[in-house]
Amino acid sequence: MDSPELAIRARRAAFNRALAEADLAAIGPLLAPAAVLVTGSDSAVIAGRKAQVLAWKREFAAADRTVYTRRPGRIELSPVEPIAMEQGEWRGETQSGRLLASGTYAAKWRKAGADWVIEAEIFVTL
Repeated sequence: MDSPELAIRARRAAFNRALAEADLAAIGPLLAPAAVLVTGSDSAVIAGRKAQVLAWKREFAAADRTVYTRRPGRIELSPVEPIAMEQGEWRGETQSGRLLASGTYAAKWRKAGADWVIEAEIFVTL
């Protein structure tokens, strides 16, 4: 069985693939039902799995849509709860490869049944 850190890194890689491939069906299972996302520039809050999937659906509909990639650096596991904190860098590029924005992020993960899901993410545009 994979270590929790490897499992989280695998789930993040799956999320990145889903964003690159505009795969809405793959995004939902990676998010907790009440997942919260705070965007990088205007700190808009997108609350709940359904709201996030709808936001991604709108993003995927753009002609030259932005593809977001998260690159995890550090993953710290809690010794007392089935949770972890991921910290890393993110990039938003057009499909043609032009960098639009980048920065840092933090994500809180929770083990739910057999899988790790994202409970919260906060992004900072640098």
